Amino acid sequence: MEQPDPSHIMQVGMGFWASKVLLSAVRLKLFTFLGQGAARRTNEIKDHLQLHTSTRHVCDWLDALVSLGFLQRDGVMENATYSNTPATALFLDRTRPTYMGGILEMANNRLYRFWGDLEEALSTGRPQNESKHGNMHFFEELYRSPEKLHEFMDAMSGFQSGNFMALVKAFDFSRFKTIVDLGGADGFLCCTIAQHYPGVTCATYDLPPVKPLAEERIQRAKLQDRVTAGTIDLDKAETFPSADVMVMGNILHGYDEPSKLRTIQRAYNAVQDGGVFIAIENVIDNERRTNTLGMLMSLNMLIENGDGFDYTREDFETWTRAAGFRKTEVIPLAGPASAAIAYR
Repeated sequence: MEQPDPSHIMQVGMGFWASKVLLSAVRLKLFTFLGQGAARRTNEIKDHLQLHTSTRHVCDWLDALVSLGFLQRDGVMENATYSNTPATALFLDRTRPTYMGGILEMANNRLYRFWGDLEEALSTGRPQNESKHGNMHFFEELYRSPEKLHEFMDAMSGFQSGNFMALVKAFDFSRFKTIVDLGGADGFLCCTIAQHYPGVTCATYDLPPVKPLAEERIQRAKLQDRVTAGTIDLDKAETFPSADVMVMGNILHGYDEPSKLRTIQRAYNAVQDGGVFIAIENVIDNERRTNTLGMLMSLNMLIENGDGFDYTREDFETWTRAAGFRKTEVIPLAGPASAAIAYR
């Protein structure tokens, strides 16, 4: 019998090392600096990022990024030059419109330390975020700070950008006239749909402090004639805006099951006959074996909310059929994410 190999245990068990190497590179804007021109020498990086540790340890950090596939390198140690990979150049240079580092910045600034209390979350069922110490509800504090609000919206847009692009290609919105995105943040999805489907009109809804950010994006995209921004509190609204298509991105997973059912029922009541409800989530495979990020995201809902959780396609079908929807399908999007679609 083949001898068991402990390498996978070590790789996952010490995985926070690799995670922090990447998160620190994003926070220190390494990939943005490397995106400004030619490959950079070791000491150029050390000086520009104001790293006051030894050159050897700077090389350890940079070479760890090389070994993880996030940097390219020629030469060794002090004589080395470093450059971005195609992926880090596209997604982690904050000057690029495709930048998705916002979600990694939030992971570094908030989630990293909260996940250190996963055992307590599992033992108690209580959130481990800022509210653990009684000093705030995350979103209430978020909306008081324009800087933090921008950071969070950038994180959400970066996290969903690949999913939105995949959705507009995989799902034919031209069959419908009106679309609403509830919890639509800065209106990124509505603008993306409107740019690809000139015959539709879209409305994005979120809490009042978010509306100016959505209006700003809509104006930049020159879509004021077909995209509007409104306000809604999904937890308090008795009814949702009516439309042919209703979309919610990473909304349902934040709720416990009774709240999920209430939200889906209100969605059904608002969607026009022949219309659809689309939930963009990290839908877990029914056998719960392959979508690791979906299950980790569900644990993140425990950390953040205490009772929120991600779900399987079978769960989604059960809940939507109970609300009155006649059939469902799941369309894979970018990475582990999917569009769970219910047809009325």
